[in-house]
Amino acid sequence: MTATNSALLYLISAVCFILSLRGLSSPKTAIKGNILGICGMIIAVAATLSLPDGSSYGFIIAAIAAGAVIGLLIAKRIAMTALPQLVAAFHSLVGLAAVFVAWASFLSPAAYGIGSPGHIAVSSLIEMSLGVAIGAVTFSGSVIAFAKLQGILSGRPLRFKGQTLLNALLAAVLIILVVHFTKTESGLSFFTLTILSFVLGFLLILPVGGADMPVVISMLNSYSGWAAAGIGFTLRNSLLVITGALVGSSGAILSYIMCKAMNRSIFNVLFGGSGSNGSGQESFADEKTANLGSAEDAAVLLKNAQKVIIVPGYGMAVAQSQFALEEMAALLKKDGIDVKYAIHPVAGRMPGHMNVLLAEAKIPYEDVFELEDINSAFADTDVVYIIGANDVTNPLAKTDSASPIFGMPVLDVEKARHIIVVKRSLKGFGYAGIDNPVFYAPNTMMLLGDAKKVTEEVNRCLKE
Repeated sequence: MTATNSALLYLISAVCFILSLRGLSSPKTAIKGNILGICGMIIAVAATLSLPDGSSYGFIIAAIAAGAVIGLLIAKRIAMTALPQLVAAFHSLVGLAAVFVAWASFLSPAAYGIGSPGHIAVSSLIEMSLGVAIGAVTFSGSVIAFAKLQGILSGRPLRFKGQTLLNALLAAVLIILVVHFTKTESGLSFFTLTILSFVLGFLLILPVGGADMPVVISMLNSYSGWAAAGIGFTLRNSLLVITGALVGSSGAILSYIMCKAMNRSIFNVLFGGSGSNGSGQESFADEKTANLGSAEDAAVLLKNAQKVIIVPGYGMAVAQSQFALEEMAALLKKDGIDVKYAIHPVAGRMPGHMNVLLAEAKIPYEDVFELEDINSAFADTDVVYIIGANDVTNPLAKTDSASPIFGMPVLDVEKARHIIVVKRSLKGFGYAGIDNPVFYAPNTMMLLGDAKKVTEEVNRCLKE
């Protein structure tokens, strides 16, 4: 295949990627978007392997096959609840790949057509220094995000005195090292740049609390895209540059949108965590008594309602109770009851987590509403059914300046006439580490137990 034909295929592939992003912007077109992305990647890989450079691709094909097998096994075994940490893990691999390519090009520049040791083009030195810095930050930051999401590290912000200042100093040192490396081509500068970038990645994500973790996932997605673009410049691969730029820019835009939705400063999230000095682990259990109810009691409230809003959270994902929720909604709709779903932008552990789970249960897209579209409806709602959600329904975000989630827009569930909360126990807190006063409100009924089993029991009572 000629270079011209490869360039044409790269163009087709790039168009597929752009259309894929467009498709993924809506649940209705997400499947088509995924298919276009897969097609674009197949075309890109085929075009790259067919380039006439005389190389042997046996090892490359074997590596692709091994990666495909591993990816297939992961896709079949991974639980939907583990998708956020899986995404974080994948981001780390992209970052590490960028580091490896940067070092390979530095140690063997002739293989990349960028010069010889000691005589590498300045533009290439800039590219590899930025690539190794972004890649290392992406890798180490993603490792910390994975550890927090997996429960290996605490989801609470991990801070120490002078942390923000230290991060700023490290960033300044990295800039100086990039400049020094491009002028001297010093191996020591390049090595120091790599190590300090790894350290900065750790320090940037450690102070981020659980409430802001979805923003971190989106941000790391952006980083991985820019790292891939850097690899593309080093490899002189235009498609990789385009693809990386698409991922990087879309991730950055999503991070900004989510920060705006959470009333967070993106700079605050990136460099200092959530912006609150709250200690977390605040409990109202000693001050108030929760109203414990049964499935029968919940069914009575639901049967006599005219408007019901279901609020899913991470607890729904853990219990895989979205199918039971779909059955509940169908039973209520059969009796003429208006049923809607309220989705908070950061419910779960990554952007769109709840939307994916509800779509898996074939819940109609027109029944699912984002926070800004449904918040005004709670005051006119008879029953709110909260299943496994805590932080996103916590009114302390509006009233307590010492709370870790203060300033974050939340669902106004407390305005409803009746509230049903499905929760495993009263002892567990949300990911931000604080209790929720809604659980002890006089108009709240607590249903304690596994979210799936409890909802199935409510459904049984609705059928009677």
